Amino acid sequence: MNKTDLVNELATKMRIPQYQSRQFVNAFQEVLAETLKQDAIVLQGFGSFEPWKQSMRQGRNPRTGVPCVINARTSVKFKPGKFLLEALNPQSK
Repeated sequence: MNKTDLVNELATKMRIPQYQSRQFVNAFQEVLAETLKQDAIVLQGFGSFEPWKQSMRQGRNPRTGVPCVINARTSVKFKPGKFLLEALNPQSK
């Protein structure tokens, strides 16, 4: 599912116009990005998003095999919540 599919699905489920659904998705992305710059986000039952620092490390170009340095950066880890895991794995109850 891509962003357009998500917007369409939300609009259908919420019975709202697609432009409102798109506004919601865009606002949600902005809030996630701004909040993750400072803190973790926990959506009870769904999961948590946590920023984490990746340190600078040695890598290599997979095409040429030439060694290179991969700069440090901040990334995001997602840990699924209990209800999301149960929805994805109903047979494991």
